[in-house]
Amino acid sequence: MKHGPIALIVDGMPAVFIATAGAQYEKIMGNIEEVRARGGRVIAVATEGDETIKKYAEHLITIPDAPEILQPLLTVIPLQLLAYHAAVLRGFDVDKPRNLAKSVTVE
Repeated sequence: MKHGPIALIVDGMPAVFIATAGAQYEKIMGNIEEVRARGGRVIAVATEGDETIKKYAEHLITIPDAPEILQPLLTVIPLQLLAYHAAVLRGFDVDKPRNLAKSVTVE
């Protein structure tokens, strides 16, 4: 979030965070506070039962508590669903993304 990305945050802009329990939790919370200070709206994927994140996120998606090494497997599913539904709401054809070929031929 430092430097470039934080400069893009304007009032009302959504920012999606993975804020699960683990080694980077405090740094992520600091980034969330920076986004909120700039008027951004926070959508967070967090560990079930995390009471702290509830104070900072406008929208919260929870995953079961799991060892840190397994958390990416649990967080990717709600993020894929979020991307899918956002694309459908915006009227994009999710089965035919632009600039994406179905196959690549290598000679």
